[in-house]
Amino acid sequence: MAVEMKGKQVQVYLEFGLAILLIILLVGLAAKEKKIREQKTQQSVQEQKESHEVAENEEETHPSQPVEEVIADGQYPIMGESIVTANQMAEYFLSMGQPYPAQELAKGGASDLETFCEIYCEEASAEGVRPEVAFVQTMKETGFLQFGGDVSIEQFNFAGLGTTGGGVPGNSYPDVRTGVRAQIQHLKAYATEDTLQGACVDERYEYVKKGSAPYVEWLGQQENPLGVGWATAEDYGYSIVEMIKKLKQIG
Repeated sequence: MAVEMKGKQVQVYLEFGLAILLIILLVGLAAKEKKIREQKTQQSVQEQKESHEVAENEEETHPSQPVEEVIADGQYPIMGESIVTANQMAEYFLSMGQPYPAQELAKGGASDLETFCEIYCEEASAEGVRPEVAFVQTMKETGFLQFGGDVSIEQFNFAGLGTTGGGVPGNSYPDVRTGVRAQIQHLKAYATEDTLQGACVDERYEYVKKGSAPYVEWLGQQENPLGVGWATAEDYGYSIVEMIKKLKQIG
């Protein structure tokens, strides 16, 4: 009987010892896993920090520049980001050898060519229209600001808005900026169904089928799949795109 009791005591001690040993092992494993997690966390934080530092250094070394999307032939969007500058516009105008009508346009707030080009960039940017589209259209419509058609320069109407031929003069605007704004709003009406950002000054905005000509090439009615557009002349939009290509070749 005594031997049997002694055997049971030994078994209890062994089980107790194994339990203690198991607890020690589990505690050790938990501590090790915690340490590993902490190391991984620190490593991740360090990597993120280094990544941010690299990005900041790259940004300082290579400042971000506007990126223009690749434009396919036959698809020059009226809306979108542009890398064309006011200086390029001015250089393009001067390359045509025509005088800037400073005396006449000064009455509308654009006494010099640089101011005139800046107005186009500002107004186009406000509505998300590519400034070169509106500017080159003006060059086409006015013969590089020499006018001579149904619209007179004093009207500050740079794209023949409201003209129908036969001596009909079309719309008039109080100053250069308002005339440019009306033109850009009219372009936006053709390009998209999006609403205008500013107050509408284009009297003919409501008559345009919104979004019917998202590409410059489609501004010509003969080339537009829907049969609508800014002008009836053959290759009207395509001729503007060709002019834009020449403008963009100027550095």
